[in-house]
This record gives sequence, C-alpha cells and structure tokens, in this order.
Amino acid sequence: MEKMSLAEIIQAVDGSFGFPADAMVSAISTDTRKITENSVFIALKGERFDGHDFAAKAMELGAAAVITERPVEGAKCIIVDSAAKALLDLASFYRGKFDIPLIGVTGSVGKTTTKDMIACVVSRRYKTLKTQGNLNNEIGLPQTLFGLDKGCEAAVIEMGMSHAGEISRLSMCACPTCAVITNIGVSHIENLGSQENILKAKLEILDGADYDAPLILCKDDKLLAAAEIHGERRVIYYSVKKKDCEVYASDIETGGSSVSFTVNYFGGSIGAVIHCLGEHNVKNALAAFCVGLELGIGPEEIVKGIADFRPEGMRQNLTVKNGVSFILDCYNAAPDSMKASLSVLSQIKTNGKRYAVLADMLELGKNSKQYHKTVGKYAAASKADMLLCFGGDSCYYIEGAVQSGFPEEKCLHFDDRQKIAEYLRSVLKEGDTVLLKGSRGMRLEEVVNALE
Repeated sequence: MEKMSLAEIIQAVDGSFGFPADAMVSAISTDTRKITENSVFIALKGERFDGHDFAAKAMELGAAAVITERPVEGAKCIIVDSAAKALLDLASFYRGKFDIPLIGVTGSVGKTTTKDMIACVVSRRYKTLKTQGNLNNEIGLPQTLFGLDKGCEAAVIEMGMSHAGEISRLSMCACPTCAVITNIGVSHIENLGSQENILKAKLEILDGADYDAPLILCKDDKLLAAAEIHGERRVIYYSVKKKDCEVYASDIETGGSSVSFTVNYFGGSIGAVIHCLGEHNVKNALAAFCVGLELGIGPEEIVKGIADFRPEGMRQNLTVKNGVSFILDCYNAAPDSMKASLSVLSQIKTNGKRYAVLADMLELGKNSKQYHKTVGKYAAASKADMLLCFGGDSCYYIEGAVQSGFPEEKCLHFDDRQKIAEYLRSVLKEGDTVLLKGSRGMRLEEVVNALE
C-alpha cells in the first residue's frame, strides 16, 4: 500500500474527528493481529465480535487512528455512520489513485479458477495484483485493493455474493475496466429465489464498471446467452460448443492430467494446453484468452499464460498417494460444479476403479432434494464404479443414481467421515481414482487426511 494522509482518509469516509490529522498512514487493517505502526484500524461489527472492543488495543499497538461508529475511550476515533461502508469507501478512494486495467470476475461456479487463469495471462505482460484465496467479499475485496502500489500495472479481482446488492457494492468499490461472468448456477438460490435473480445479481458487476468496459460472457450458459445488456456496452462471448462466438474452442482432447484444444478467435486460431481436466476448465481458459486479447497481449503469450496455471488448494487438486489418485475438490459445491467434477473423474485415465465420494451441497433452499437427485443422475451417467455419499441430503444422490440405472449395491451412505476413510483404506488398490466433492462445510478433505 502507498502512504495516504490521515486527512485524505477522513475525507474519503466522510468522518468526524477531534485531533490533528497530519499523520501519514501506511496500512489499513480490520484485525488487531495485523496492526502495524501508523496504520488505521476499522472497527467492523460481526456476528461474533465487535471491532469497537479492540479499538483501544489497536492504538496501543501503534495505530494512528481508528474508524468507529461511536467514541471509544483511549482511541483517536474517526466517527462514521457505518464502519463497513467506510471500508468500501476508503478502498474505492484508494483504487482511484491507480489508472490501471482492473478485471472483475464473478459467476456461480469457476470464478476463482477463472480469476487465477486470467492472472496468469495478464502477468505475462503486466505486474499483476490478484485476489488471494477467497477474499472476494465486502471485507476481503477492499483489503485486496489496499495491496495496490506504484509497481502494479494491472489487477484481477474476484467478486462473490450471497445476496442481491453485494456485487453492486463490490463493483462500485473496484471500478472494473473489464468484467467477466462465468455462468449462472443455483448457488445461494435460497437467498435469491431464482436463477433469474442470480443473473441480475451477477450483472451488478457492471454497476461500477467504465461505460466502455467490455463484458465477457460464456455463451454455453443459457441465461448469459439470452441476457439483455442495456446500453451500447460491447459483449464478447466465448464457448466450447458454439462457433458463432468471438472466441471458441475446438479439437478438445484429454491426455493424462491435461487438456489440449484449439482456440479460434477473430479469424485466427492457436493451440493451447491447460494442466487440469474438464471441459469447464477449457471454458475458464477461453475467458482468460478473451481478457488477454482485450489487454493487447499476443495470442502466443496468452496460451503460455494459460499453460502456467495450476490448480491450488482444494479446487480439483490432483494428488497421488501410494499409487491412488485423489481428486480433491472440497471448496464449494453446486449441481454444475458437481457435474464438472464427475466429468473429470470419467476423463482421467486409470487402470483401476473410480470412486465418487460426494457430500452435501449446502444453501440450495427448498429444491435441495431435487438438486441432489439430479447430481445422482450425473453420477449414474459418469464412469464411477462406486458412489459413496456423506451428509443428510446425500441420500438423494443415491436415489437419483439408482433411478437412472446405477446399481444400488454400488452405493453406500455414511454418517461419519472417519468411516469413509476406513472403507476406502480397506478397498483401494494401486491404480484406483477417488473424487472427493462437496460443500466446504462438509470438510471432505478430512477423509484424505485420515488416510495418511
């Protein structure tokens, strides 16, 4: 972060104060464990904590001032109506100091992978800041923007949401110069009511975008393909199925742990490789290709950037232990991502059996049962040899799979992660492949940990 004067900060958050504002600030923090000398602490309120309780402590640790909603004894307080809004306002003010390309990425599924692929491409030419981990909400996104400095030449920022209006606030804060929406699924449909409402919420990414910022959409998604984009905004479509797009893939071939394909773009074509599996990841790569073209990066450099990408953490991470391949994809789950992971399980080449370990998909609302049954049908259509299910709603995976012809004797339901590990330990042989997929709250990674 570049230094800001305390006076600038007070003006940006429209705060009231009663002390000299001549200090220079070198960091913004919402966590007293990360307070540094001459920082400003923002006292956010959460379900389990109130930052005001730590305001005085922040001063003791070296903060120059604290942003609060009320006076706090022992602290130099900048009083605002809402500390949460102040965080966004301040990050927006700070972002405005940097005249750089900023790519905003959202979508129901695949936005993190797409963000990382885009960052790999953009980094081929520009020093690039990107969202780390899942810092894509109204606290994480501002903290990411505070990471901008004079050396940054571009940024790739992920925007997540669970309610209407959230992406609008994030977009107004980040001011994207290019926007990407990967797809419209059913994640958080419990809060938003319908996929149409999810589409509206995702399109809020344009609220803070430049009037001439291009919008990059996947035409394979029915809702995005039919979306009405107001004004004269330029829309760029990509696809793995439709050739009437600005960018589309052909000649898709899976080999080992990679996928090769041809990218067709504006009358040209070029070969590309991604070091991960699944058609959905080809789509993510196409989105990154579109961004690269928009930023004036040559196609040859773009495909090198795409090839640089490697999955991280618990997102379709492929590891091999004692000759058994584990596809760990435990960060989030929705019908579309479950289908994609089952597709990867089917595509991976193996001499052994394929085990699909599926846990509950959370936050799907009143239609959760039907969504789980639909995933069961996807499992039946895959090349899985065994279906192992964990969680209350996961029994509907089995119901859907059996209804679609999957042998019932090859379906098992578990109520304990340790029991899944014990079962796998007893049956796995060299050459087998295990997919572990479920919502983050189901903690399926503990199954793999128990096998070590």
